[in-house]
Amino acid sequence: MRFVKETPIGASAETVFAFHEAKDAFARLQPPWQTTEILLPPASLAVGTLVVLRTKIGPFWQTIEAEHVAYEPGRMFADKMNRGPFARWFHRHIVTARGAHESTLTDDIDYDLPLGALGRIFGGAFARRELERLFVYRHEVTRRACEGR
Repeated sequence: MRFVKETPIGASAETVFAFHEAKDAFARLQPPWQTTEILLPPASLAVGTLVVLRTKIGPFWQTIEAEHVAYEPGRMFADKMNRGPFARWFHRHIVTARGAHESTLTDDIDYDLPLGALGRIFGGAFARRELERLFVYRHEVTRRACEGR
């Protein structure tokens, strides 16, 4: 399965990437409707960096561990989920320059739900809605921070 969210931002690619490199960026990108505890925030975007959090999914707590597996400074970083609610998760965060003061933020996620075909049938629409909601929020937070609004 694949989810892609793209948003134009009225700021340079350098500004948008620098937002993601900030120490508090991950915390700022957590939506207020999710009950989440950041147990190990990312120390950087570099390959090998681990991120660990606990989030409530329905009535259950789920521990999520992600590892940064690719890093192109100023352009892209990627993480994969080592532990969490998805059977597979590979997430690329891409910033593309569109001019001196314009860029595009893209989140490109390849994922599989647990239980194979059953997971897709019974959870596919729910997962897509939740991903859309999450990344609309994250892109708006990023856009406002980078455009100075």
